[in-house]
Amino acid sequence: MESLASQAKPAAVLWLAGFLQAARLHRVVSFCVSSRALSIRIAQCFLLNGFIFLGSLLTLKSVVIPTLLWILPEQCDQSWGQHLCDHTAAVAMYSFLRSGLVEIFYVFWFYPLYIFSFIISTLWYGDIAKHALAVVKSKKLDASQASDSDPHNTSVSADRPEGFDGVAIGVGEQVYSILLLTIFFAEVTVIGYVPYLGKAMNFLLLSLMYAYYCFEYKWNFFAVSLNHRLDFFESNWAFFAGFGSPCVLPIFFFSPLTSYGVMAILYPLFVMTAAGTQEEQVIDELKPSHGGKLNRIPLFFVAKRLTTQALQLFPEAQKEQ
Repeated sequence: MESLASQAKPAAVLWLAGFLQAARLHRVVSFCVSSRALSIRIAQCFLLNGFIFLGSLLTLKSVVIPTLLWILPEQCDQSWGQHLCDHTAAVAMYSFLRSGLVEIFYVFWFYPLYIFSFIISTLWYGDIAKHALAVVKSKKLDASQASDSDPHNTSVSADRPEGFDGVAIGVGEQVYSILLLTIFFAEVTVIGYVPYLGKAMNFLLLSLMYAYYCFEYKWNFFAVSLNHRLDFFESNWAFFAGFGSPCVLPIFFFSPLTSYGVMAILYPLFVMTAAGTQEEQVIDELKPSHGGKLNRIPLFFVAKRLTTQALQLFPEAQKEQ
């Protein structure tokens, strides 16, 4: 119990610090003013995910469905005449047609639009992060990452060779990272179905996952090694849990499609706040205030083991061939 109590204060302090860093959305304005290309990408994200996607959902719920209910009502209207109201089959047919028309709207518009939005937005997020980090580097807003004195960069420069070998290592880390996060997302989804504690654990782990996604663009940009970023993330999990919380909140307040549209708008904003966050400096400055040391939690332990086992299958397959 004493060990748990000693972790409560540093965890709370770091969580609040991460949340406040994510809430500094004024950085978005600064980035957009400094980069026209970034402003265009942000506008495109808002147009696609806000105006078109969420606008289509709003039109469906406020115009299309009420119109269908007026044309094909759920209950019999006495003005039709008693002879029509006596035929329950007619009311059932109206209900079937109404549901069928709504499903057609989803199948031929929303689901294709969702897939298109997901693919295009993913590409745009990379551009947004690239332009935001270019602004950070040019203006030296994040000098600790851009300078040679930064602990992340020195470790990477010393460990990763230059030329083709360095590129090969980078590609290998990207493949490993994608597989790792895919398995971790599967874990988070399964945990969400655990009775009683599932929702709370799901919120915490989703917050961590989205925070990692936000900072991963930055770590890739500055060539932070995968081992270093995972160690730093697991050692300061409370900070990243706080940072990812605002991005995950829409999932628990809206329907799945609506929450996707809201998150697709908010996510690039948090990517930019992550780009402007000096996370190492913020965490170091908070150490005297909480007076403790946050214990590392091996969040990716299971995902690491499964990813390693999965990758070990490829040499076996090559031998069999």
